[in-house]
Amino acid sequence: MTETPQPEARPRGRAMTFAWAGGGLVVAAAIAVIVAIGLPHASASGTEVEPGINAAAADLLQLDVLPPPVLMAPDFTLTDQHGHQVSLSQYKGRSVVLSFNDDQCEDVCTLLAQDTVVADQDLGAAARDVVFLGVNVNPFHTAVSDVATWSDAHGLHGTPNWEFVTGSTTQIAQVADSYHVSVTADPTTQNVTHGVEVFFIDPTGREVGFGQFGTGSASTALYGHAMAQMAVDLLPSGARTHVAGPTQSSTTGDAVLGASAPDLTLPELGNASRSRSIAGTHGSYTVVNFWSSTCSACVQEMPAMENAHQVLGSSVTFLGVDVSDPTGAASAFARSRGVTYPLLADANGTAAGAYRIPGLPFTAIIGPDGKLLVRHTGTFTAEQLEYLVQTLQQS
Repeated sequence: MTETPQPEARPRGRAMTFAWAGGGLVVAAAIAVIVAIGLPHASASGTEVEPGINAAAADLLQLDVLPPPVLMAPDFTLTDQHGHQVSLSQYKGRSVVLSFNDDQCEDVCTLLAQDTVVADQDLGAAARDVVFLGVNVNPFHTAVSDVATWSDAHGLHGTPNWEFVTGSTTQIAQVADSYHVSVTADPTTQNVTHGVEVFFIDPTGREVGFGQFGTGSASTALYGHAMAQMAVDLLPSGARTHVAGPTQSSTTGDAVLGASAPDLTLPELGNASRSRSIAGTHGSYTVVNFWSSTCSACVQEMPAMENAHQVLGSSVTFLGVDVSDPTGAASAFARSRGVTYPLLADANGTAAGAYRIPGLPFTAIIGPDGKLLVRHTGTFTAEQLEYLVQTLQQS
Protein backbone atom coordinates (compact mmCIF):
# COMPACT_ATOMS: atom_id res chain seq x y z
CA MET A 1 0.00 0.00 0.00
CA THR A 2 1.63 3.23 -1.08
CA GLU A 3 -0.90 5.84 -0.04
CA THR A 4 0.24 8.50 2.40
CA PRO A 5 -2.37 8.44 5.17
CA GLN A 6 -3.49 11.73 6.64
CA PRO A 7 -2.08 12.47 10.08
CA GLU A 8 -4.58 12.85 12.87
CA ALA A 9 -4.18 15.92 15.05
CA ARG A 10 -5.98 17.51 17.94
CA PRO A 11 -4.13 20.40 19.60
CA ARG A 12 -5.53 21.97 22.76
CA GLY A 13 -9.27 21.60 22.55
CA ARG A 14 -9.72 22.05 18.83
CA ALA A 15 -8.97 19.76 15.94
CA MET A 16 -6.71 20.38 12.99
CA THR A 17 -6.92 18.28 9.87
CA PHE A 18 -3.90 17.84 7.64
CA ALA A 19 -3.73 16.79 4.01
CA TRP A 20 -0.84 16.61 1.60
CA ALA A 21 -1.59 18.59 -1.56
CA GLY A 22 0.92 19.02 -4.34
CA GLY A 23 3.79 18.36 -1.95
CA GLY A 24 2.66 21.09 0.45
CA LEU A 25 0.87 20.88 3.78
CA VAL A 26 -2.67 22.23 3.95
CA VAL A 27 -3.89 23.09 7.45
CA ALA A 28 -7.52 23.81 8.29
CA ALA A 29 -9.37 24.33 11.57
CA ALA A 30 -12.25 21.91 12.05
CA ILE A 31 -14.76 20.65 14.56
CA ALA A 32 -13.04 18.36 17.05
CA VAL A 33 -13.06 14.88 15.56
CA ILE A 34 -10.95 11.97 16.65
CA VAL A 35 -10.29 9.39 13.95
CA ALA A 36 -10.54 6.08 15.72
CA ILE A 37 -8.34 3.15 14.82
CA GLY A 38 -10.05 -0.22 15.09
CA LEU A 39 -9.12 -2.41 18.02
CA PRO A 40 -9.54 -6.17 18.26
CA HIS A 41 -12.90 -7.31 19.59
CA ALA A 42 -12.82 -8.51 23.18
CA SER A 43 -13.15 -12.22 23.79
CA ALA A 44 -16.42 -13.17 25.40
CA SER A 45 -15.23 -16.35 27.05
CA GLY A 46 -11.70 -15.56 28.18
CA THR A 47 -10.80 -19.18 27.41
CA GLU A 48 -8.22 -20.57 25.05
CA VAL A 49 -9.25 -20.54 21.41
CA GLU A 50 -6.70 -23.17 20.38
CA PRO A 51 -4.59 -25.37 22.66
CA GLY A 52 -1.77 -22.83 22.95
CA ILE A 53 -3.63 -19.58 22.23
CA ASN A 54 -5.19 -17.64 25.07
CA ALA A 55 -7.80 -14.91 24.72
CA ALA A 56 -5.31 -12.03 24.77
CA ALA A 57 -3.28 -13.46 21.91
CA ALA A 58 -6.40 -14.44 19.96
CA ASP A 59 -7.81 -10.94 20.29
CA LEU A 60 -4.61 -9.34 19.06
CA LEU A 61 -4.55 -11.68 16.08
CA GLN A 62 -8.30 -11.08 15.57
CA LEU A 63 -8.49 -14.82 15.22
CA ASP A 64 -11.52 -16.66 13.89
CA VAL A 65 -11.38 -20.46 13.99
CA LEU A 66 -13.71 -21.99 11.42
CA PRO A 67 -16.21 -24.65 12.57
CA PRO A 68 -16.05 -28.09 10.95
CA PRO A 69 -16.24 -29.24 8.33
CA VAL A 70 -13.42 -27.04 7.07
CA LEU A 71 -12.72 -26.84 3.35
CA MET A 72 -9.55 -27.29 1.37
CA ALA A 73 -7.71 -24.02 0.81
CA PRO A 74 -7.65 -23.00 -2.89
CA ASP A 75 -4.43 -24.20 -4.48
CA PHE A 76 -2.25 -21.99 -6.69
CA THR A 77 1.16 -21.95 -8.32
CA LEU A 78 3.27 -18.78 -8.44
CA THR A 79 6.98 -17.85 -8.45
CA ASP A 80 8.91 -17.04 -5.27
CA GLN A 81 11.64 -14.48 -4.55
CA HIS A 82 14.28 -16.98 -5.66
CA GLY A 83 12.68 -17.56 -9.06
CA HIS A 84 11.32 -20.99 -8.10
CA GLN A 85 7.78 -22.13 -8.83
CA VAL A 86 5.82 -22.66 -5.62
CA SER A 87 2.44 -24.34 -5.14
CA LEU A 88 0.43 -24.24 -1.94
CA SER A 89 -0.19 -27.98 -2.27
CA GLN A 90 3.53 -28.76 -2.07
CA TYR A 91 3.44 -27.81 1.62
CA LYS A 92 1.11 -30.59 2.68
CA GLY A 93 2.51 -32.01 5.90
CA ARG A 94 3.37 -28.51 7.15
CA SER A 95 1.29 -25.65 8.56
CA VAL A 96 1.02 -22.61 6.28
CA VAL A 97 0.50 -19.02 7.41
CA LEU A 98 -0.77 -17.31 4.26
CA SER A 99 -0.95 -13.52 3.80
CA PHE A 100 -1.46 -11.11 0.91
CA ASN A 101 1.08 -8.30 0.66
CA ASP A 102 2.10 -5.40 -1.58
CA ASP A 103 5.76 -5.62 -2.63
CA GLN A 104 5.95 -1.82 -2.61
CA CYS A 105 4.24 -1.43 0.78
CA GLU A 106 6.06 0.66 3.35
CA ASP A 107 3.47 0.85 6.10
CA VAL A 108 1.36 -1.93 7.58
CA CYS A 109 3.15 -4.73 5.69
CA THR A 110 6.40 -3.73 7.41
CA LEU A 111 4.83 -4.73 10.72
CA LEU A 112 3.85 -8.13 9.35
CA ALA A 113 7.43 -8.63 8.15
CA GLN A 114 8.76 -7.97 11.64
CA ASP A 115 6.12 -10.22 13.16
CA THR A 116 7.14 -13.01 10.78
CA VAL A 117 10.79 -12.73 11.80
CA VAL A 118 9.81 -12.89 15.49
CA ALA A 119 7.36 -15.75 14.90
CA ASP A 120 10.02 -17.76 13.12
CA GLN A 121 12.42 -17.25 16.03
CA ASP A 122 9.72 -18.25 18.53
CA LEU A 123 9.09 -21.48 16.64
CA GLY A 124 12.58 -22.80 17.31
CA ALA A 125 12.90 -26.35 15.99
CA ALA A 126 9.22 -26.32 14.98
CA ALA A 127 10.08 -23.85 12.19
CA ARG A 128 10.77 -26.81 9.92
CA ASP A 129 7.04 -27.65 10.09
CA VAL A 130 5.72 -24.14 9.35
CA VAL A 131 5.79 -22.00 6.18
CA PHE A 132 5.08 -18.28 6.03
CA LEU A 133 3.72 -17.69 2.53
CA GLY A 134 3.08 -14.17 1.22
CA VAL A 135 1.31 -13.47 -2.08
CA ASN A 136 2.13 -10.23 -3.88
CA VAL A 137 -1.00 -8.30 -4.90
CA ASN A 138 0.61 -5.26 -6.54
CA PRO A 139 -0.33 -5.47 -10.25
CA PHE A 140 2.20 -2.76 -11.19
CA HIS A 141 5.21 -4.54 -9.70
CA THR A 142 5.03 -8.25 -10.43
CA ALA A 143 8.69 -9.08 -11.10
CA VAL A 144 10.61 -11.64 -9.07
CA SER A 145 13.14 -8.91 -8.34
CA ASP A 146 10.37 -6.84 -6.71
CA VAL A 147 9.42 -9.51 -4.16
CA ALA A 148 13.09 -10.33 -3.59
CA THR A 149 13.99 -6.70 -2.94
CA TRP A 150 11.08 -6.25 -0.52
CA SER A 151 11.98 -9.42 1.38
CA ASP A 152 15.61 -8.35 1.68
CA ALA A 153 14.71 -4.79 2.72
CA HIS A 154 12.38 -5.96 5.50
CA GLY A 155 14.58 -8.42 7.33
CA LEU A 156 13.25 -11.62 5.78
CA HIS A 157 16.26 -12.50 3.65
CA GLY A 158 17.59 -14.91 6.26
CA THR A 159 14.25 -16.56 7.05
CA PRO A 160 14.37 -19.93 5.23
CA ASN A 161 10.66 -20.70 5.60
CA TRP A 162 9.51 -17.33 4.20
CA GLU A 163 8.18 -17.44 0.64
CA PHE A 164 7.02 -14.28 -1.16
CA VAL A 165 5.41 -15.27 -4.45
CA THR A 166 4.32 -13.34 -7.50
CA GLY A 167 3.03 -13.92 -11.01
CA SER A 168 1.29 -12.15 -13.84
CA THR A 169 -1.32 -9.51 -13.10
CA THR A 170 -4.03 -12.01 -13.98
CA GLN A 171 -2.55 -14.77 -11.84
CA ILE A 172 -2.20 -12.74 -8.65
CA ALA A 173 -5.70 -11.31 -9.09
CA GLN A 174 -7.12 -14.81 -9.42
CA VAL A 175 -5.38 -15.99 -6.25
CA ALA A 176 -6.58 -12.98 -4.24
CA ASP A 177 -10.09 -13.49 -5.55
CA SER A 178 -10.07 -17.19 -4.65
CA TYR A 179 -9.48 -16.19 -1.01
CA HIS A 180 -11.95 -13.28 -1.20
CA VAL A 181 -9.19 -10.76 -0.44
CA SER A 182 -10.10 -7.32 -1.74
CA VAL A 183 -7.51 -5.49 -3.84
CA THR A 184 -7.98 -1.98 -5.26
CA ALA A 185 -5.34 -0.57 -7.60
CA ASP A 186 -5.29 2.92 -9.08
CA PRO A 187 -3.48 2.88 -12.46
CA THR A 188 -2.91 6.64 -12.34
CA THR A 189 -1.18 6.82 -8.97
CA GLN A 190 -0.26 3.10 -8.75
CA ASN A 191 -1.61 3.12 -5.20
CA VAL A 192 -2.71 -0.31 -3.97
CA THR A 193 -5.10 -1.06 -1.12
CA HIS A 194 -5.59 -4.67 -0.07
CA GLY A 195 -7.14 -6.86 2.58
CA VAL A 196 -5.04 -7.74 5.61
CA GLU A 197 -6.25 -11.28 6.26
CA VAL A 198 -3.88 -13.97 7.53
CA PHE A 199 -5.03 -17.51 6.72
CA PHE A 200 -4.01 -20.57 8.76
CA ILE A 201 -3.88 -23.74 6.69
CA ASP A 202 -3.32 -27.11 8.36
CA PRO A 203 -0.96 -29.87 7.12
CA THR A 204 -3.79 -31.53 5.17
CA GLY A 205 -4.32 -28.32 3.17
CA ARG A 206 -7.53 -27.22 4.91
CA GLU A 207 -8.24 -23.62 5.81
CA VAL A 208 -8.79 -23.81 9.56
CA GLY A 209 -8.94 -20.15 10.54
CA PHE A 210 -7.93 -16.62 9.76
CA GLY A 211 -6.85 -13.42 11.49
CA GLN A 212 -5.78 -9.95 10.47
CA PHE A 213 -2.64 -7.86 10.62
CA GLY A 214 -2.55 -4.11 11.13
CA THR A 215 -2.52 -1.90 14.21
CA GLY A 216 -2.44 -4.84 16.60
CA SER A 217 0.57 -6.37 14.88
CA ALA A 218 2.72 -3.48 16.14
CA SER A 219 2.90 -5.46 19.41
CA THR A 220 5.53 -7.58 17.73
CA ALA A 221 6.38 -9.98 20.55
CA LEU A 222 2.80 -11.02 21.32
CA TYR A 223 1.56 -10.97 17.72
CA GLY A 224 4.55 -13.00 16.50
CA HIS A 225 4.03 -15.50 19.31
CA ALA A 226 0.33 -15.82 18.46
CA MET A 227 1.05 -16.49 14.78
CA ALA A 228 3.67 -19.08 15.64
CA GLN A 229 1.54 -20.83 18.27
CA MET A 230 -1.51 -20.97 16.03
CA ALA A 231 0.55 -22.56 13.27
CA VAL A 232 2.01 -25.15 15.64
CA ASP A 233 -1.42 -25.96 17.07
CA LEU A 234 -2.47 -27.16 13.61
CA LEU A 235 0.27 -29.82 13.50
CA PRO A 236 -0.36 -33.46 14.48
CA SER A 237 -0.54 -33.87 18.25
CA GLY A 238 2.95 -35.34 18.50
CA ALA A 239 4.51 -32.29 16.85
CA ARG A 240 2.70 -29.65 18.90
CA THR A 241 4.64 -27.63 21.43
CA HIS A 242 4.44 -24.36 23.31
CA VAL A 243 6.49 -21.84 21.36
CA ALA A 244 8.55 -19.02 22.87
CA GLY A 245 7.37 -15.46 23.35
CA PRO A 246 4.95 -13.68 25.70
CA THR A 247 1.33 -14.77 26.06
CA GLN A 248 0.06 -11.49 27.49
CA SER A 249 0.51 -7.90 26.38
CA SER A 250 2.65 -5.67 28.59
CA THR A 251 1.41 -2.43 27.02
CA THR A 252 -0.48 0.13 29.05
CA GLY A 253 -2.34 3.32 28.21
CA ASP A 254 -4.20 4.30 25.09
CA ALA A 255 -2.99 6.45 22.21
CA VAL A 256 -6.08 8.67 21.99
CA LEU A 257 -5.71 12.12 20.49
CA GLY A 258 -6.15 14.83 23.09
CA ALA A 259 -5.50 12.42 25.98
CA SER A 260 -2.27 11.82 27.84
CA ALA A 261 0.30 10.04 25.67
CA PRO A 262 1.16 6.48 26.76
CA ASP A 263 3.92 6.70 29.34
CA LEU A 264 6.56 4.06 28.70
CA THR A 265 10.23 3.89 29.58
CA LEU A 266 12.63 2.35 27.07
CA PRO A 267 16.38 1.66 27.12
CA GLU A 268 18.69 3.70 24.96
CA LEU A 269 19.64 2.04 21.71
CA GLY A 270 23.00 0.36 22.21
CA ASN A 271 23.14 1.22 25.93
CA ALA A 272 20.59 -0.80 27.87
CA SER A 273 21.87 0.55 31.21
CA ARG A 274 20.28 3.93 30.45
CA SER A 275 16.61 4.57 29.76
CA ARG A 276 14.10 7.37 29.39
CA SER A 277 10.37 7.98 29.04
CA ILE A 278 8.75 8.63 25.68
CA ALA A 279 5.66 10.29 27.17
CA GLY A 280 6.90 13.77 26.35
CA THR A 281 9.09 16.40 27.93
CA HIS A 282 7.18 18.73 30.23
CA GLY A 283 7.24 22.28 28.92
CA SER A 284 8.17 21.54 25.31
CA TYR A 285 6.83 19.68 22.29
CA THR A 286 8.12 16.18 21.71
CA VAL A 287 8.42 14.42 18.33
CA VAL A 288 8.53 10.63 18.67
CA ASN A 289 9.50 8.84 15.46
CA PHE A 290 9.04 5.05 15.26
CA TRP A 291 11.37 3.41 12.74
CA SER A 292 13.35 0.31 11.86
CA SER A 293 16.49 -0.28 9.83
CA THR A 294 14.58 -2.93 7.85
CA CYS A 295 12.01 -0.33 6.70
CA SER A 296 13.21 1.32 3.49
CA ALA A 297 10.84 4.27 3.93
CA CYS A 298 12.38 4.87 7.37
CA VAL A 299 15.82 4.89 5.75
CA GLN A 300 14.65 7.65 3.42
CA GLU A 301 12.94 9.65 6.18
CA MET A 302 15.61 9.69 8.89
CA PRO A 303 17.77 12.46 7.32
CA ALA A 304 14.62 14.62 7.22
CA MET A 305 14.06 13.96 10.94
CA GLU A 306 17.62 15.01 11.69
CA ASN A 307 17.28 18.15 9.55
CA ALA A 308 14.07 19.12 11.33
CA HIS A 309 15.75 18.47 14.68
CA GLN A 310 18.57 20.84 13.76
CA VAL A 311 16.21 23.56 12.51
CA LEU A 312 13.76 23.41 15.42
CA GLY A 313 16.54 23.29 17.98
CA SER A 314 16.19 22.84 21.72
CA SER A 315 12.60 24.10 21.78
CA VAL A 316 11.46 20.66 20.55
CA THR A 317 12.53 17.28 21.90
CA PHE A 318 13.17 14.57 19.30
CA LEU A 319 13.16 10.86 20.16
CA GLY A 320 13.66 7.97 17.76
CA VAL A 321 12.13 4.61 18.72
CA ASP A 322 13.65 1.60 16.96
CA VAL A 323 11.01 -1.14 16.70
CA SER A 324 11.88 -4.86 16.90
CA ASP A 325 15.24 -4.43 15.23
CA PRO A 326 18.60 -6.16 15.84
CA THR A 327 20.47 -3.68 18.07
CA GLY A 328 23.74 -3.82 16.13
CA ALA A 329 22.11 -3.21 12.75
CA ALA A 330 19.96 -0.40 14.14
CA SER A 331 22.87 1.37 15.83
CA ALA A 332 25.04 1.13 12.71
CA PHE A 333 22.20 2.45 10.57
CA ALA A 334 21.63 5.45 12.85
CA ARG A 335 25.34 6.28 12.95
CA SER A 336 25.54 6.15 9.17
CA ARG A 337 22.72 8.70 8.96
CA GLY A 338 24.39 11.10 11.40
CA VAL A 339 21.50 11.10 13.88
CA THR A 340 22.17 13.31 16.92
CA TYR A 341 18.88 13.06 18.83
CA PRO A 342 18.32 10.25 21.39
CA LEU A 343 17.38 6.82 20.08
CA LEU A 344 15.56 4.21 22.15
CA ALA A 345 15.09 0.46 21.64
CA ASP A 346 11.57 -1.04 21.51
CA ALA A 347 12.80 -4.60 21.16
CA ASN A 348 9.43 -6.32 21.59
CA GLY A 349 7.17 -3.70 20.03
CA THR A 350 5.79 -2.74 23.45
CA ALA A 351 5.78 1.00 22.76
CA ALA A 352 4.65 0.54 19.17
CA GLY A 353 1.73 -1.51 20.44
CA ALA A 354 0.79 1.07 23.06
CA TYR A 355 0.79 3.82 20.44
CA ARG A 356 -1.19 1.54 18.08
CA ILE A 357 1.01 2.37 15.14
CA PRO A 358 -0.47 1.05 11.87
CA GLY A 359 2.87 0.91 10.05
CA LEU A 360 6.40 2.25 9.80
CA PRO A 361 7.53 4.95 9.82
CA PHE A 362 5.14 6.52 12.31
CA THR A 363 5.43 9.86 14.09
CA ALA A 364 3.63 11.07 17.21
CA ILE A 365 3.78 14.65 18.47
CA ILE A 366 3.19 15.24 22.17
CA GLY A 367 2.36 18.65 23.62
CA PRO A 368 4.07 20.42 26.54
CA ASP A 369 1.31 19.14 28.83
CA GLY A 370 1.88 15.50 27.83
CA LYS A 371 -1.21 15.28 25.59
CA LEU A 372 -1.01 13.38 22.31
CA LEU A 373 -1.60 15.93 19.55
CA VAL A 374 -0.63 14.26 16.26
CA ARG A 375 -0.52 10.71 14.90
CA HIS A 376 1.04 10.41 11.45
CA THR A 377 1.65 7.24 9.47
CA GLY A 378 4.17 7.49 6.64
CA THR A 379 7.11 9.72 5.92
CA PHE A 380 7.57 13.39 6.68
CA THR A 381 9.79 15.76 4.76
CA ALA A 382 11.80 18.11 6.97
CA GLU A 383 9.76 21.05 5.69
CA GLN A 384 6.43 19.37 6.46
CA LEU A 385 7.45 18.44 9.97
CA GLU A 386 8.92 21.86 10.71
CA TYR A 387 5.78 23.59 9.46
CA LEU A 388 3.53 21.30 11.48
CA VAL A 389 5.43 21.78 14.74
CA GLN A 390 5.70 25.53 14.25
CA THR A 391 1.95 25.67 13.58
CA LEU A 392 1.28 23.79 16.80
CA GLN A 393 3.58 26.10 18.74
CA GLN A 394 1.66 29.14 17.48
CA SER A 395 -1.81 27.71 18.09
